[in-house]
Amino acid sequence: MEDQRLKDKRPEVEFMDVKVDIQSEDLNSKQCEIRLLIDDRDPKRVNKSLKVTFEDVIAEPPSVRSFDKVWLWSHALFEVSRLWIYRLISLLLAVPVSLAAGILFAVLSCLHIWLIMPCVQLLLINMHWVQTVWGSILNILISPFFTSFGKCCGQITIHLAKDEDR
Repeated sequence: MEDQRLKDKRPEVEFMDVKVDIQSEDLNSKQCEIRLLIDDRDPKRVNKSLKVTFEDVIAEPPSVRSFDKVWLWSHALFEVSRLWIYRLISLLLAVPVSLAAGILFAVLSCLHIWLIMPCVQLLLINMHWVQTVWGSILNILISPFFTSFGKCCGQITIHLAKDEDR
């Protein structure tokens, strides 16, 4: 009886075998990242306007139709030529254009970081007195004038009446 009470008080514990292989996990995550890069090459949808299919370019209304074989071959040639011509052009231009774009963005980034922003900060630091003087001029001279003008014009009321004689 006492054994039964002790047995009831103990919670049932289930054991599981867990194996962790860190090296294979790293490889799988790297392979997964590479697969994502290869599968989704426009993740921010920059070129969503270039989703052009055969039906977007060529369409035959029901009143005039070519032969079915002509339509099928036209569709096939359009898709194949679009794909392979793009691949050939990108084979020739992708690496040089990528290199040129990388150099251009590197130069622009360097100019922005090391030339433009220090000059802007220098102007902001040295022009603080101008900001103070300009704020004082606005508060002393211009703001009271426009406040008074606004109060004067705020009292104007316009009533539109329809002329009955017309």
